[in-house]
Amino acid sequence: MKLSSLTAISPVDGRYRDKSVQLADYFSEFALIRYRVFVEVEYFIALAEHGLPPLSSFELTNAGSLRKLYEDFNEEDALQIKKLEQTTNHDVKAVEYFLREKFEMLGYSAFIEFIHFGLTSQDINNTAVPLSVKECLQQYYLPLLEQVIAGLLERSAAWKQVPMLARTHGQPASPTMLGKEIYVFAERLIAQKEQLVSIPSSAKFGGATGNFNAHYVAFPKTNWLQFANHFVESKLGLQRSQHTTQIEHYDNLAATFDAMKRINTILTDLCRDVWMYISMDYFKQKIKAGEVGSSAMPHKVNPIDFENAEGNLGMANALFEHFSAKLPVSRLQRDLTDSTVLRNIGVPIAHTAIALQSLLKGLNKLILNEPALEADLNNNWAVVAEAIQTILRRENYPDPYGQLKELTRKNQKITQSDIRAFIKLLQVNDAIKQELNDITPFNYTGRFHY
Repeated sequence: MKLSSLTAISPVDGRYRDKSVQLADYFSEFALIRYRVFVEVEYFIALAEHGLPPLSSFELTNAGSLRKLYEDFNEEDALQIKKLEQTTNHDVKAVEYFLREKFEMLGYSAFIEFIHFGLTSQDINNTAVPLSVKECLQQYYLPLLEQVIAGLLERSAAWKQVPMLARTHGQPASPTMLGKEIYVFAERLIAQKEQLVSIPSSAKFGGATGNFNAHYVAFPKTNWLQFANHFVESKLGLQRSQHTTQIEHYDNLAATFDAMKRINTILTDLCRDVWMYISMDYFKQKIKAGEVGSSAMPHKVNPIDFENAEGNLGMANALFEHFSAKLPVSRLQRDLTDSTVLRNIGVPIAHTAIALQSLLKGLNKLILNEPALEADLNNNWAVVAEAIQTILRRENYPDPYGQLKELTRKNQKITQSDIRAFIKLLQVNDAIKQELNDITPFNYTGRFHY
C-alpha cells in the first residue's frame, strides 16, 4: 500500500497533518537527527575554542565549514545516518560515524577522534531534546497560544457592556457581563503562560555517569565543569543541571508539561462554556456554504470546533500527565524507559496545536445573539432578590432574606410585576423604594476592572 496521509496510523500525521506539519521541524525523526548533529558539531568547535591541545592545529576559521553540516542538513544526510544505524544499532553512534565521514571529506581526518569525545549518547540526547522543546515553544506554540489570548481579549473588550445572566450550579444567579466572563479565561491563560516561560530548559552534559570521568582521565588539568557550563548555557542556550546520573533529571521538562497541561485544562473549560453558550443560543455561528452539520438533520450547525478542540486537549493532557509522572523516574543511574517517551514529545504538543487552531476557528465563527441574552435576563427577575435583601439589611429591615426567600423560592416564574408588588408593600420610605425599583437584571451586574 502506498504511504500517504490516508494510511497514517495517527491522525496527527493523517487527518490533521496540515495542522501539525510545522512541528516536524522540531519533533520528527529528521529533526531529532539534525539537532544531534548540531550539538556534536558545536561541541567539537567548543573543544577547539577552549584550546584542547590536540586541536591546537585546527583553524577556527574553518568552523563555518563544520556548521554547514547542520545548517545544510537534508533528507539525504538523514537517510545516510539511518543506514549507518542499521549497522551500529545505535542512533547516536550513527551520527558520530556520519560526522567522521564528513570530517574526512573536509580534510579534517586528524581530528575525528574528538568527535563525541568523552561523551555518552545522553549528553547529545539530553541537550538536543530540550533544545527542540525550547525552540518549539518559543517559535511555534507560544505565538499560537498568544493568538488565542488576543482573540479572547478582543472579544472581552467588544462584549464588555453586554449584560448576561450568570449561572451557578446551572441555576440563574446574579447577573454578570459577557465580556468579563470571557476575560476570566484570558487572565487565567496569561498567568499560566508566564509560569510556563519562567521554567528553565534544563540539560544534562557530563559523561557516562555525570562526573566527566573520561574527560578528566584524559585531560586532568582542564576545568571540564567550567567548560560544560559555558558550552551548554552560552552555546546551546540551555541551563546545565550540575549533578546528574547518566541522564537529565527531567524535573523541569516535567514542569513544562505540567504547565502546558494546566493551560489545556483552562482551554477545556473555555470550550465547554462556549459550547454551553451556543446551546443556550447566546451565540450563533457563521455558516460556510457547502458545510453540513448533520448527515440527517439539515438545520444543524454544530459547535464542532470547540468539540474538536476539547477532544484534542484531552488527548494531549493524558500524554502530558504520563510524561510528567514517568520521565523524572529512572532506575539507578539510568534505564532506557525515557527514550521512547522522549520520541513522543511531539504527539501531545501536536494535539495541543490542533486544539488551539480549532479553538481559534471556533472563536472566529461566533456571532453574538443579544436578544437571547436579553430574553434570559427578562425571564429571571428573581435574581434581583439578592440586591433587594442586601439594601434592606443595610436599612436594618427585619428578616429581609427570609421575606425574599418566601417570595422567590416557588415553582413559578417571578416577574418584574411580582418584584414591584413586593417592593410596594415594604415598610420603607419612598426614596428606598425608588432605589429598589431602579434595580433590574440588566444593571445589577457589579463592577470589574480590566
